[in-house]
Amino acid sequence: MNNLPNKTFNELSVEELVNLIEYHNNRYWKEGNPEISDEEYDLLTRQLEIKDPFNPLLEKIAFPRFNRAEKIRHAVPMLSLEKAYSRGGVVQWAEKFARTEDELFSIQPKYDGISANFANGVLASRGDGFEGENISDKIPLIELEADGYKGPLNRDARGEIIIRNDDFKNIYSKILKKDGALYKNQRNAVAGIMGLKKIDEMLSQGAKLTLVDYGMIKEILPFSKLKDENSWNDILKEFSILPYPMDGVVVKFHDDAYSASLGATAHHPRGQIAFKISGLRMPSVIKNVEWSFGKNCLTPIAMIDPVRIGGITIKKVTLHNLKFVNDNDLRIGDKVIVERAGDVIPHIVSSEKGAERTSFIIEKCPSCGSALVIEGPELKCVNQECPDTKLRRLLSAVRSIGIERLGEPTLKKMMSALSVKKLKDIFSLTKEDFLALEGFREKSADNLFREIQSARKTSDRALLASLNIEGVGKNIAKSILEKYSLGELRKMSAAELENISGIGPERSKGLSKELERQSEIIAELLDALDVSVTKTSDASENLKTICFTGKMPEKRSHYERLAGTAGYKPVDSVTEKLSLLVVADINENSSKMEKAKKYGVKIIPLSEWLVND
Repeated sequence: MNNLPNKTFNELSVEELVNLIEYHNNRYWKEGNPEISDEEYDLLTRQLEIKDPFNPLLEKIAFPRFNRAEKIRHAVPMLSLEKAYSRGGVVQWAEKFARTEDELFSIQPKYDGISANFANGVLASRGDGFEGENISDKIPLIELEADGYKGPLNRDARGEIIIRNDDFKNIYSKILKKDGALYKNQRNAVAGIMGLKKIDEMLSQGAKLTLVDYGMIKEILPFSKLKDENSWNDILKEFSILPYPMDGVVVKFHDDAYSASLGATAHHPRGQIAFKISGLRMPSVIKNVEWSFGKNCLTPIAMIDPVRIGGITIKKVTLHNLKFVNDNDLRIGDKVIVERAGDVIPHIVSSEKGAERTSFIIEKCPSCGSALVIEGPELKCVNQECPDTKLRRLLSAVRSIGIERLGEPTLKKMMSALSVKKLKDIFSLTKEDFLALEGFREKSADNLFREIQSARKTSDRALLASLNIEGVGKNIAKSILEKYSLGELRKMSAAELENISGIGPERSKGLSKELERQSEIIAELLDALDVSVTKTSDASENLKTICFTGKMPEKRSHYERLAGTAGYKPVDSVTEKLSLLVVADINENSSKMEKAKKYGVKIIPLSEWLVND
């Protein structure tokens, strides 16, 4: 049920909306494993509000349950908040209750974590707003940040338990869950840790949570300024550089007594409202557009007036493809709203026509001057001899085959000075060839030469992926080659290819055509490389597993590729089923080593493994 019904939101019945909301409440709050974005969830609740404004589900507060026996009654209820999805919605709410144009409002960050209250030495979750659960056993993990204070949780506070952005980057890159995997995001990490019965493992790994007091950060605006777009944007800019995960802002009446006098529904206080956003957004203007070469198409990249979002200065945003540009009628000079949610590439969520607009759609390839063609949503240069297209395709092939050290600038020099035209040519180069290139010295030439030689040992799926056949990456290549050898694949017709799982009628035509066109290239690579055959999925389940840890001379992918050719299945975490842990330094006591010792997993240093395997 992870996919929403094949209907638009306004086509869903009230019953369907209720069932979906309850299902996704359970996935988010009880299981800590959401299947849809916050934005999609908000659309569901907004549609229910339109169709059935008095539905009891709208008044029901969803909250995480930690299965604690002791319940704590809140002296002051911790209700949810009414939500607005635009600045206009906030202004409309304020107009209902503001007494004068000078009415003051407090603007605070809306933190993305778990609400909690600490009073009389007891830490309690929000629960249903009136009664929460005693979660005081988590206090050793928590640091309090309040107005003028940062330290142990030893004073009354009401706020949000979160993981700071810097802590998630620096600390949680090494902290493992029960199953040995890393936490994917801050919100799920907080929920997962708060749900643990014991925190000894978290403490031993150095885990840290932060309780941010709601009153620590706030801006005060009169109603007249609240209605001003520039003032609103200035506050969003200030909040965007804070080191906390946020999904919006909270607006409340600054006069607490007046706010309290407005009362509350069973769901939310009337004197506050949340402006909800899926990621922090900032306004900007498209100043110019560059077309970036990919291996199969050109991608428009917008140069914008620089804006800071989440502590990062954004100067470029992707415009995805030609279809996105046309669908949104984007031009140079247009005003845009830019979003950066988590680690997602900054992108445009909405636009407004500028006073002066200039089209940036091109008809000729900026590299070779050939006429561009439109294929589906993409703009493409189909000239096989286009220098930039050849460079990007060769770079992609190099990455697929596992030569991590060879970057675009060096590859460009090799194509120019050493007449490298295809992947096979790279394996014919000597260390002396690299020394002839600008910027290379003995050590760098030796390192690159050794990595290229080690990449000769590769798999048939990596070779197939290196051909840059559209729609055939390593995953599809693996599924194909589990049933057919590369030799068999080259002889199959489009009709035969169509019956392979994951191919289908459209992809089979392109695959057949490319396999025929690149037949000679495949033969050359098979002669130049030591290619291992992909094992069936059943056999791969029985492979010995191997995990690498510590700072090693080469990139981790280099050793994982060697392990693959030696008959191991590389994994990222230490579990009871792990066959071997390879460490950079046998004397370094890492968390992975501790787990391996606990489970009785064999541990050997990298130097020994390289000799024996």
